Amino acid sequence: MLSKSAILKNSLLRNSLNRLWKNSSTKTFRSHYSQKTQEIEKKSNEPTVAAKQINLRVWKNDQMSENELRPVYLDSQATTALDPRVLDKMLPFYTYEFGNPHSKTHLYGWETDLAVEQAREKVANLIGAESKEIVFTSGATESNNAAIKGVANFYKDRKNHIITTQIEHKCVLDSCRYLQEQGFEITYLNVDANGIINLEDLERSIRKTTSLVSIMAVNNEIGCIQPMKQIGEICRKNKVFFHTDAAQAVGKIPIDVNEMNIDLMSISGHKLYGPKGVGALYTRRRPRVRLEPIISGGGQERGLRSGTLAPPLVVGIGAACEIATREREYDYDHVSKLSKHFLDRLTKEIPHIKKNGNNPDLSYPGCVNISFSFIEGESLLMALKDIALSSGSACTSASLEPSYVLRSLGVKEDLAHSSIRFGIGRFTTMEEIDYTVDKLKEHVERLRELSPLYEMFLDGIDLNSIEWSQH
Repeated sequence: MLSKSAILKNSLLRNSLNRLWKNSSTKTFRSHYSQKTQEIEKKSNEPTVAAKQINLRVWKNDQMSENELRPVYLDSQATTALDPRVLDKMLPFYTYEFGNPHSKTHLYGWETDLAVEQAREKVANLIGAESKEIVFTSGATESNNAAIKGVANFYKDRKNHIITTQIEHKCVLDSCRYLQEQGFEITYLNVDANGIINLEDLERSIRKTTSLVSIMAVNNEIGCIQPMKQIGEICRKNKVFFHTDAAQAVGKIPIDVNEMNIDLMSISGHKLYGPKGVGALYTRRRPRVRLEPIISGGGQERGLRSGTLAPPLVVGIGAACEIATREREYDYDHVSKLSKHFLDRLTKEIPHIKKNGNNPDLSYPGCVNISFSFIEGESLLMALKDIALSSGSACTSASLEPSYVLRSLGVKEDLAHSSIRFGIGRFTTMEEIDYTVDKLKEHVERLRELSPLYEMFLDGIDLNSIEWSQH
């Protein structure tokens, strides 16, 4: 068998490697990370925490001046930064280990196939599954489509009913609407003021023709955590498959597919500090879940998802899951500390605010959704130009309509329009949290001074009693 050194003797590959390492942005990124790692490892017996202490604001591109900082990043529900340790694992598969993992007759295919299977094992370990139950996809959107449409179409001759909630990700809701147009019956469960379903409503909604219940684990806008174990018990008792969109949960809260009786689960690489463009679908083997594939082709991934896998991305999501398996509790404590400090300062220093999804026992602390009364959320976002935030899901941010998630919670339209989502993650620092609160105080006060609604409120006028004229 050829060694890596023998492979690297090929001049074309060697030139490619040289170009990669001479690239200024990659070199700056890696050298800074290596320096920080060495500094921290000298002071700590836990080298794995090194990446958490890197400030993302210092990374430069060619257009930035020496003293210019990037915006504070508080949009971790939209995406997370690629962990440098993940990048280290991916780089060889962009250069000399470039083989097609489905090529079974030579070294190039064997080594990438081995890496893919090792990544599959790492994803499975994070959620308590078997490696054969992991199917790699392009992301959680594809996984959700494959699970919902796949189960619905496979069992459509006997069962044509699906249950979901009103606050699912748009790709789940759109998949269900598509199936409705094909003649399937869909039940959309209501949620309470904190975004949690009523378990009795779920049980009452199940019919003999119900094939699937699809309920997300952690909501991407308000961070509410559904009672997964109880939902799984109800589904198993009624012999209904349980699918969950766990893109915002995997690597952040404990997930065990066997303990929770989960039959299908969607995972996204870039939501857990891995690369974009890759995800996974957990598909239970015992009792077996049957799917009708939505992509036809060469029969890769046990025939459930045809198409050549991208080894760098697959290795990336595997590495991200391996880190999460080891450091999830550390990350959770770090995020919880920052979130508590953020909320404590907000509630003390800025009046007339409301946290959406306010059950601390059933919410992920890294997703904080706040409504600021008497101002428009979009105006506040524009004022906070040096802080990366959003008013809701990145997949629906082009719409000027208030969040359908907040409206499902019963939030009034004016408060829904004034909401901002703060996403706290692995690389967020206490200094960034304090900076954000200081800026919020400044701009909320300024925008309220310009608001006629706030002026009327200060004059004692009940805003709910006003009849607005229609134009």
